[in-house]
Amino acid sequence: MINTELIINAALKAGQKVNDIYNENSFTVELKEDLSPLTMADKASHEIIAQILKETPYPVISEESRNAAYSTRKQWPVYWLLDPLDGTKEFIKRNGEFTINIALIKHKEPVMGVVYAPIKKWLYIGIAEEGAWKLELADHALPNNWKEQAQLLPLTTSEKKRYTVVGSRSHASKETDDFVAGLETKYGDLSFISMGSSLKLCLVAEGLADIYPRLAPTMEWDTAAGDAIARSAGCKVVQYINGEPLQYNKVELLNPWFVVQR
Repeated sequence: MINTELIINAALKAGQKVNDIYNENSFTVELKEDLSPLTMADKASHEIIAQILKETPYPVISEESRNAAYSTRKQWPVYWLLDPLDGTKEFIKRNGEFTINIALIKHKEPVMGVVYAPIKKWLYIGIAEEGAWKLELADHALPNNWKEQAQLLPLTTSEKKRYTVVGSRSHASKETDDFVAGLETKYGDLSFISMGSSLKLCLVAEGLADIYPRLAPTMEWDTAAGDAIARSAGCKVVQYINGEPLQYNKVELLNPWFVVQR
C-alpha cells in the first residue's frame, strides 16, 4: 500500500527547492548528450525525490539518473517513473510552466500520478479507480484532509464555448498543425491554449481543454504522471497510430505519437 501523502510531499519538497533556485538571480545551464538543457534545479529535484522514494519498496526510473538496462527493468512489475523537472526550457525562459512529475507504473500502466507546478502552485493528483484532483496551494505544503479541499476533476464550467486544443509552447510540429487544421474543419473556429510541460495533459484532465495532440517526440517520463491523472479523470490517452493506450517500460523509452482527449 502506497502512502499517497509521502509521494505528494516528495513533489512539494522538490518543488519548493526548484522554486528557490528559479528565484535566484542566475543559475547555470548545462547541455546533456542529446543537447537538451540541464540545470541545478533538475539535479536538486531528482536528489530530493529519489531519497524520499527509498522509503518505498519500488525501484526508480528518472530522466536525471543512469537507469537500469531493459534486461533488468523488464522484470519490474511496479516502479516509479520521474521527471524531476519537466519543462526545463520553460524554467530557463522563466515563464513558470514547468512541473515536478512522479508516476507509479504497474504492469506497464500508470496507476498514480502527481504533477506539481511550483511557481503557479497547482497540484494535480490522479489515482486509478479513485479519481483525480487539483489543489491550488497557498504555499508548498499539503493541507490536512486534502481531498476535502481539492477540486475533483474534471471541473464543471460553463465558460468554455469553443472546442479547445492545448499544445506545446516549445515543441510545435507540422504534423500537429495539420492535425489541428483537421479539427478546425470538423468543429469550426477553435480555441487554442499554448502551454509547457505536462500541464497540457492536466488541462485536458481538468476539462479546460478538449484535446492535446502530441505528434512529436516525448519520453516516457515526460508523460507518465500526467497520463495517470488524465486517465483517472476519465480521459483517453492513446497512441495516434492505432488508438491503443500508451504503454510504459518499453525496450526504448521513447513514446509514440499520442492524443489525449475527453
